[in-house]
Amino acid sequence: MAKDKKKKPIRISFGVSWIYFILLFGIAWMFFKQGGSNPQKEEWADVQAQWLAGDIKEITFIRNEFEGQVTIRPERLEKYADKFGGEVPKKSPHFIFLVSGSFNAEEMFGNLNAQLPESHAVKIVMESRENYWGFLEWIIFPVLLLVMWFFMFRGMNKGMGGGAGGPGGIFNVGKSTGKLAEKDSIKVTFKDVAGLYGAKEEVMEIVDFLKNPKKYTALGGKIPKGALLVGPPGTGKTLLAKAVAGEANVPFFSISGSDFVEMFVGVGASRVRDLFRQAKEKSPCIVFIDEIDAVGRARSKNAGFSSNDERENTLNQLLTEMDGFDSNSGVIILAATNRADILDKALLRAGRFDRQIHVELPDLKEREEIFEVHLKGLKLADDFSLEFLAKHTPGFSGADIANVCNEAALTAARHNKPAIDRQDFLDAVDRIIGGLERKSKIITPQEKKSIAHHEAGHATVSWLLPNANPLFKVTIVPRGQALGAAWYLPEERQLVTKEQMMDEMCSLIGGRVAEEIVNGQPSTGALNDLERLTKMAYGMVTFYGMSDKVGTVSYYDSTGSRGYDLTKPYSEKTAELIDAEVKALINTIHDKTLKILTDNREGFLELAALLLEKEVIFADDLERIFGPRAGAAQTVKTETEETVHE
Repeated sequence: MAKDKKKKPIRISFGVSWIYFILLFGIAWMFFKQGGSNPQKEEWADVQAQWLAGDIKEITFIRNEFEGQVTIRPERLEKYADKFGGEVPKKSPHFIFLVSGSFNAEEMFGNLNAQLPESHAVKIVMESRENYWGFLEWIIFPVLLLVMWFFMFRGMNKGMGGGAGGPGGIFNVGKSTGKLAEKDSIKVTFKDVAGLYGAKEEVMEIVDFLKNPKKYTALGGKIPKGALLVGPPGTGKTLLAKAVAGEANVPFFSISGSDFVEMFVGVGASRVRDLFRQAKEKSPCIVFIDEIDAVGRARSKNAGFSSNDERENTLNQLLTEMDGFDSNSGVIILAATNRADILDKALLRAGRFDRQIHVELPDLKEREEIFEVHLKGLKLADDFSLEFLAKHTPGFSGADIANVCNEAALTAARHNKPAIDRQDFLDAVDRIIGGLERKSKIITPQEKKSIAHHEAGHATVSWLLPNANPLFKVTIVPRGQALGAAWYLPEERQLVTKEQMMDEMCSLIGGRVAEEIVNGQPSTGALNDLERLTKMAYGMVTFYGMSDKVGTVSYYDSTGSRGYDLTKPYSEKTAELIDAEVKALINTIHDKTLKILTDNREGFLELAALLLEKEVIFADDLERIFGPRAGAAQTVKTETEETVHE
């Protein structure tokens, strides 16, 4: 038989929490030390009546307080239940009465007892009480509160900031919350940043200056004081800033723009001063402010009506620290935002942010490099093609590509596959762009037929127009909020002609026109198509000057200065002309699309029937029905962004 294991002794550790329990117990004792009795106050005349009625068992009279405490006989308590709220009290005394200093207790009590039979005589107790705790009872409660307040805030300071001098805590709200990474602690370098060729070339000058400052100072040159990273979300702005710090091998302060903004007056400006004070002590160093638009938004012209004056004070302090009277030599500011258009002009001027580095969405070659980074550690199939995957994801940011790789791995694991193949990545892209398939969604046969003709209309028009986006596949399987979708591969071009825009608009309205041909009336499924079509039409007329009647003018505001201006930059007569031109343009698009679908009605209906049968068709099926795509030497078999139809 195995020997019983020795039981470990139970050790009770005493911490700060025990002090809280003791203090709470003391406060509870202060309020409930009376023992639970709740005597009712009575007049002496009523007590006399109770005495003569034989209801009183005992009276305790306290001489120095002129107070009498009355205890009723147990068998008579029911008589006074209404005075205690309907319940019979269990503890005595039951009543108390107060008398004046001229009250002769011995004589009065003796006369009353003489009027009662001996069996009902009341027991009399005469005493005097000295209250030595009176002063302590008055002072102990505020003392307990002060002690509790001291320990609570002492714990907050330790827990939030690391001691009395730390950045956190209730007494250190004005301290900077920036995180300091000492040199050699940041392992991210430019090798870890795939793509971003232009952006990396710009920031490498900053790195080279920090490594070899004499190379530039010998010629009288000065390094830029600040660089602003601008680009869409997920393109790697923060990662690029980390790589700069890792390559330069200097201390790196990182903080978010929202950390400066607080509800307390003066806290934001105080944190800015403290951040730059720490940076000067560590110079040369880099200060990185992420999402600087939270604090650097353009200041209001009407200061009296500003919604957050504290934010403006914080911005003013930031402007002063970046290029004010004091010198901040050796401190380089890096900031990132995806909303550079709303930043204050004083923040963007030379001497503060000397240059703006645009971090754009990756192109084909850059996407291949980003995929190589995120595919490390994934088990891929032998026939996997990285080039195909890069072509398959135009317009994807680095964060989107990381999400695709992770989603593909989850999809393969969900189907119990030994490796991740091409189809898993295609399913991952479909799920990220369009949402999860909803095969259980109830759709009537008539609705399904209408959806099939709608999607067939999009596919037919885009296939027959040479300047429309190349089509990859069409599906009528509900996904996310869409009942069907046509997937395209937009060409990665920087300029778009009027003819190209009109062909794309024809493919947008193709589903709506197809419903009119087959059903004789439109449905609500073209909501998203019409929204995009209308925006493009107004853009052609008001932004790009593609209207003969309106002329080669543009009402686009690239500065955002008219953001709060309720008036239009053109007259009412011009507004009527713009509306008329937009309607005429959309009518032209509609008639052109109607002619295309009418001339190819047989192929269009055959395509819709194939969609009803297979639910998903590819470019091969369209090529078999309509022949090679117009204006294309061969069909491009890749996928892209989605056209959603609600």
